Amino acid sequence: MEPVPSMFGLLVSGRLVRTDFELLEETKFLITINSAESVNYICVFLTGLVPFPEGTAGSVYFSWPDEQARPNWQLLGVLSNTKPSAIFKLSNLKQHFDTSKLPLNAFSQFPSITINAQIGISIEPLINAELQVTSLENTTHNLSTFVEFTQKMVQSLYNYVASYAVECGPRQNMPNMSMVPLQSVQKWYENFERKLNLNPNFWKS
Repeated sequence: MEPVPSMFGLLVSGRLVRTDFELLEETKFLITINSAESVNYICVFLTGLVPFPEGTAGSVYFSWPDEQARPNWQLLGVLSNTKPSAIFKLSNLKQHFDTSKLPLNAFSQFPSITINAQIGISIEPLINAELQVTSLENTTHNLSTFVEFTQKMVQSLYNYVASYAVECGPRQNMPNMSMVPLQSVQKWYENFERKLNLNPNFWKS
């Protein structure tokens, strides 16, 4: 690896600004964040010394290395001449996940070099970078919607069956407890399914 002109900068809260990105190949840049377990947000930006070539942008990737798995580069977002800086949240990415299901991307061929986190920037055609970000945003939105739906469904089930709960006295050295008739769960399921068939978005109201 060799030093390159300071095209990119990295700011981690409480630390000095860094511009020492390393060149992996002509369009791939890398920087390592030491002791990244305490980092929740980063800002990646163009220094203004070197602009992107016309019609290109920089896809920004994050890697939280795992010695037991292949490189787990995750797309964070995009920088461009019209969007020269971006702030990214890392705290929700530094978790265990199934790396075997991650799609191949511009940094998949490069191993994670240290046990610290890394930021990679790949200069790509602008349209390709924008398409990747759109896909990422759609995936994130779909995941958030699924989580919200699951929470509403569980809350609906609890509220419904709780109204059928009956107190049972102690027996066989067990304390008092509330029991719910299995039939009430079946009734809730039928009602919930009927509402979904009538209006798939009824749970949002």
